[in-house]
Amino acid sequence: MEISTNFEGATLVFKLIGELDEHSAEFVRKKIDACLSDNNYNAVIFDLSRMSFMDSTGIGVIIGRYKIIRKQNKAVYVRNPSPTVDKIFKMSGLYEIITKL
Repeated sequence: MEISTNFEGATLVFKLIGELDEHSAEFVRKKIDACLSDNNYNAVIFDLSRMSFMDSTGIGVIIGRYKIIRKQNKAVYVRNPSPTVDKIFKMSGLYEIITKL
């Protein structure tokens, strides 16, 4: 799993590349949380165009980061999910809480 971060204006963008599963969850959690602690953003986008797989542990990582971001009264979005990840988001109900751009 790789994560790149950048800003698009005041929006913090995380691009996740690879598989978000039990093997990569802790790495992803720590990397994202370190960026979120700066609190110098207005919204967060998870760009999932190159994420090939996500299991239930990965869903938990996304939900946990969603809760942190929402506690700061910031918006959370998902952009360009791969077809596999899009299906997982639909089946798990994640689109009920996170807006797809």
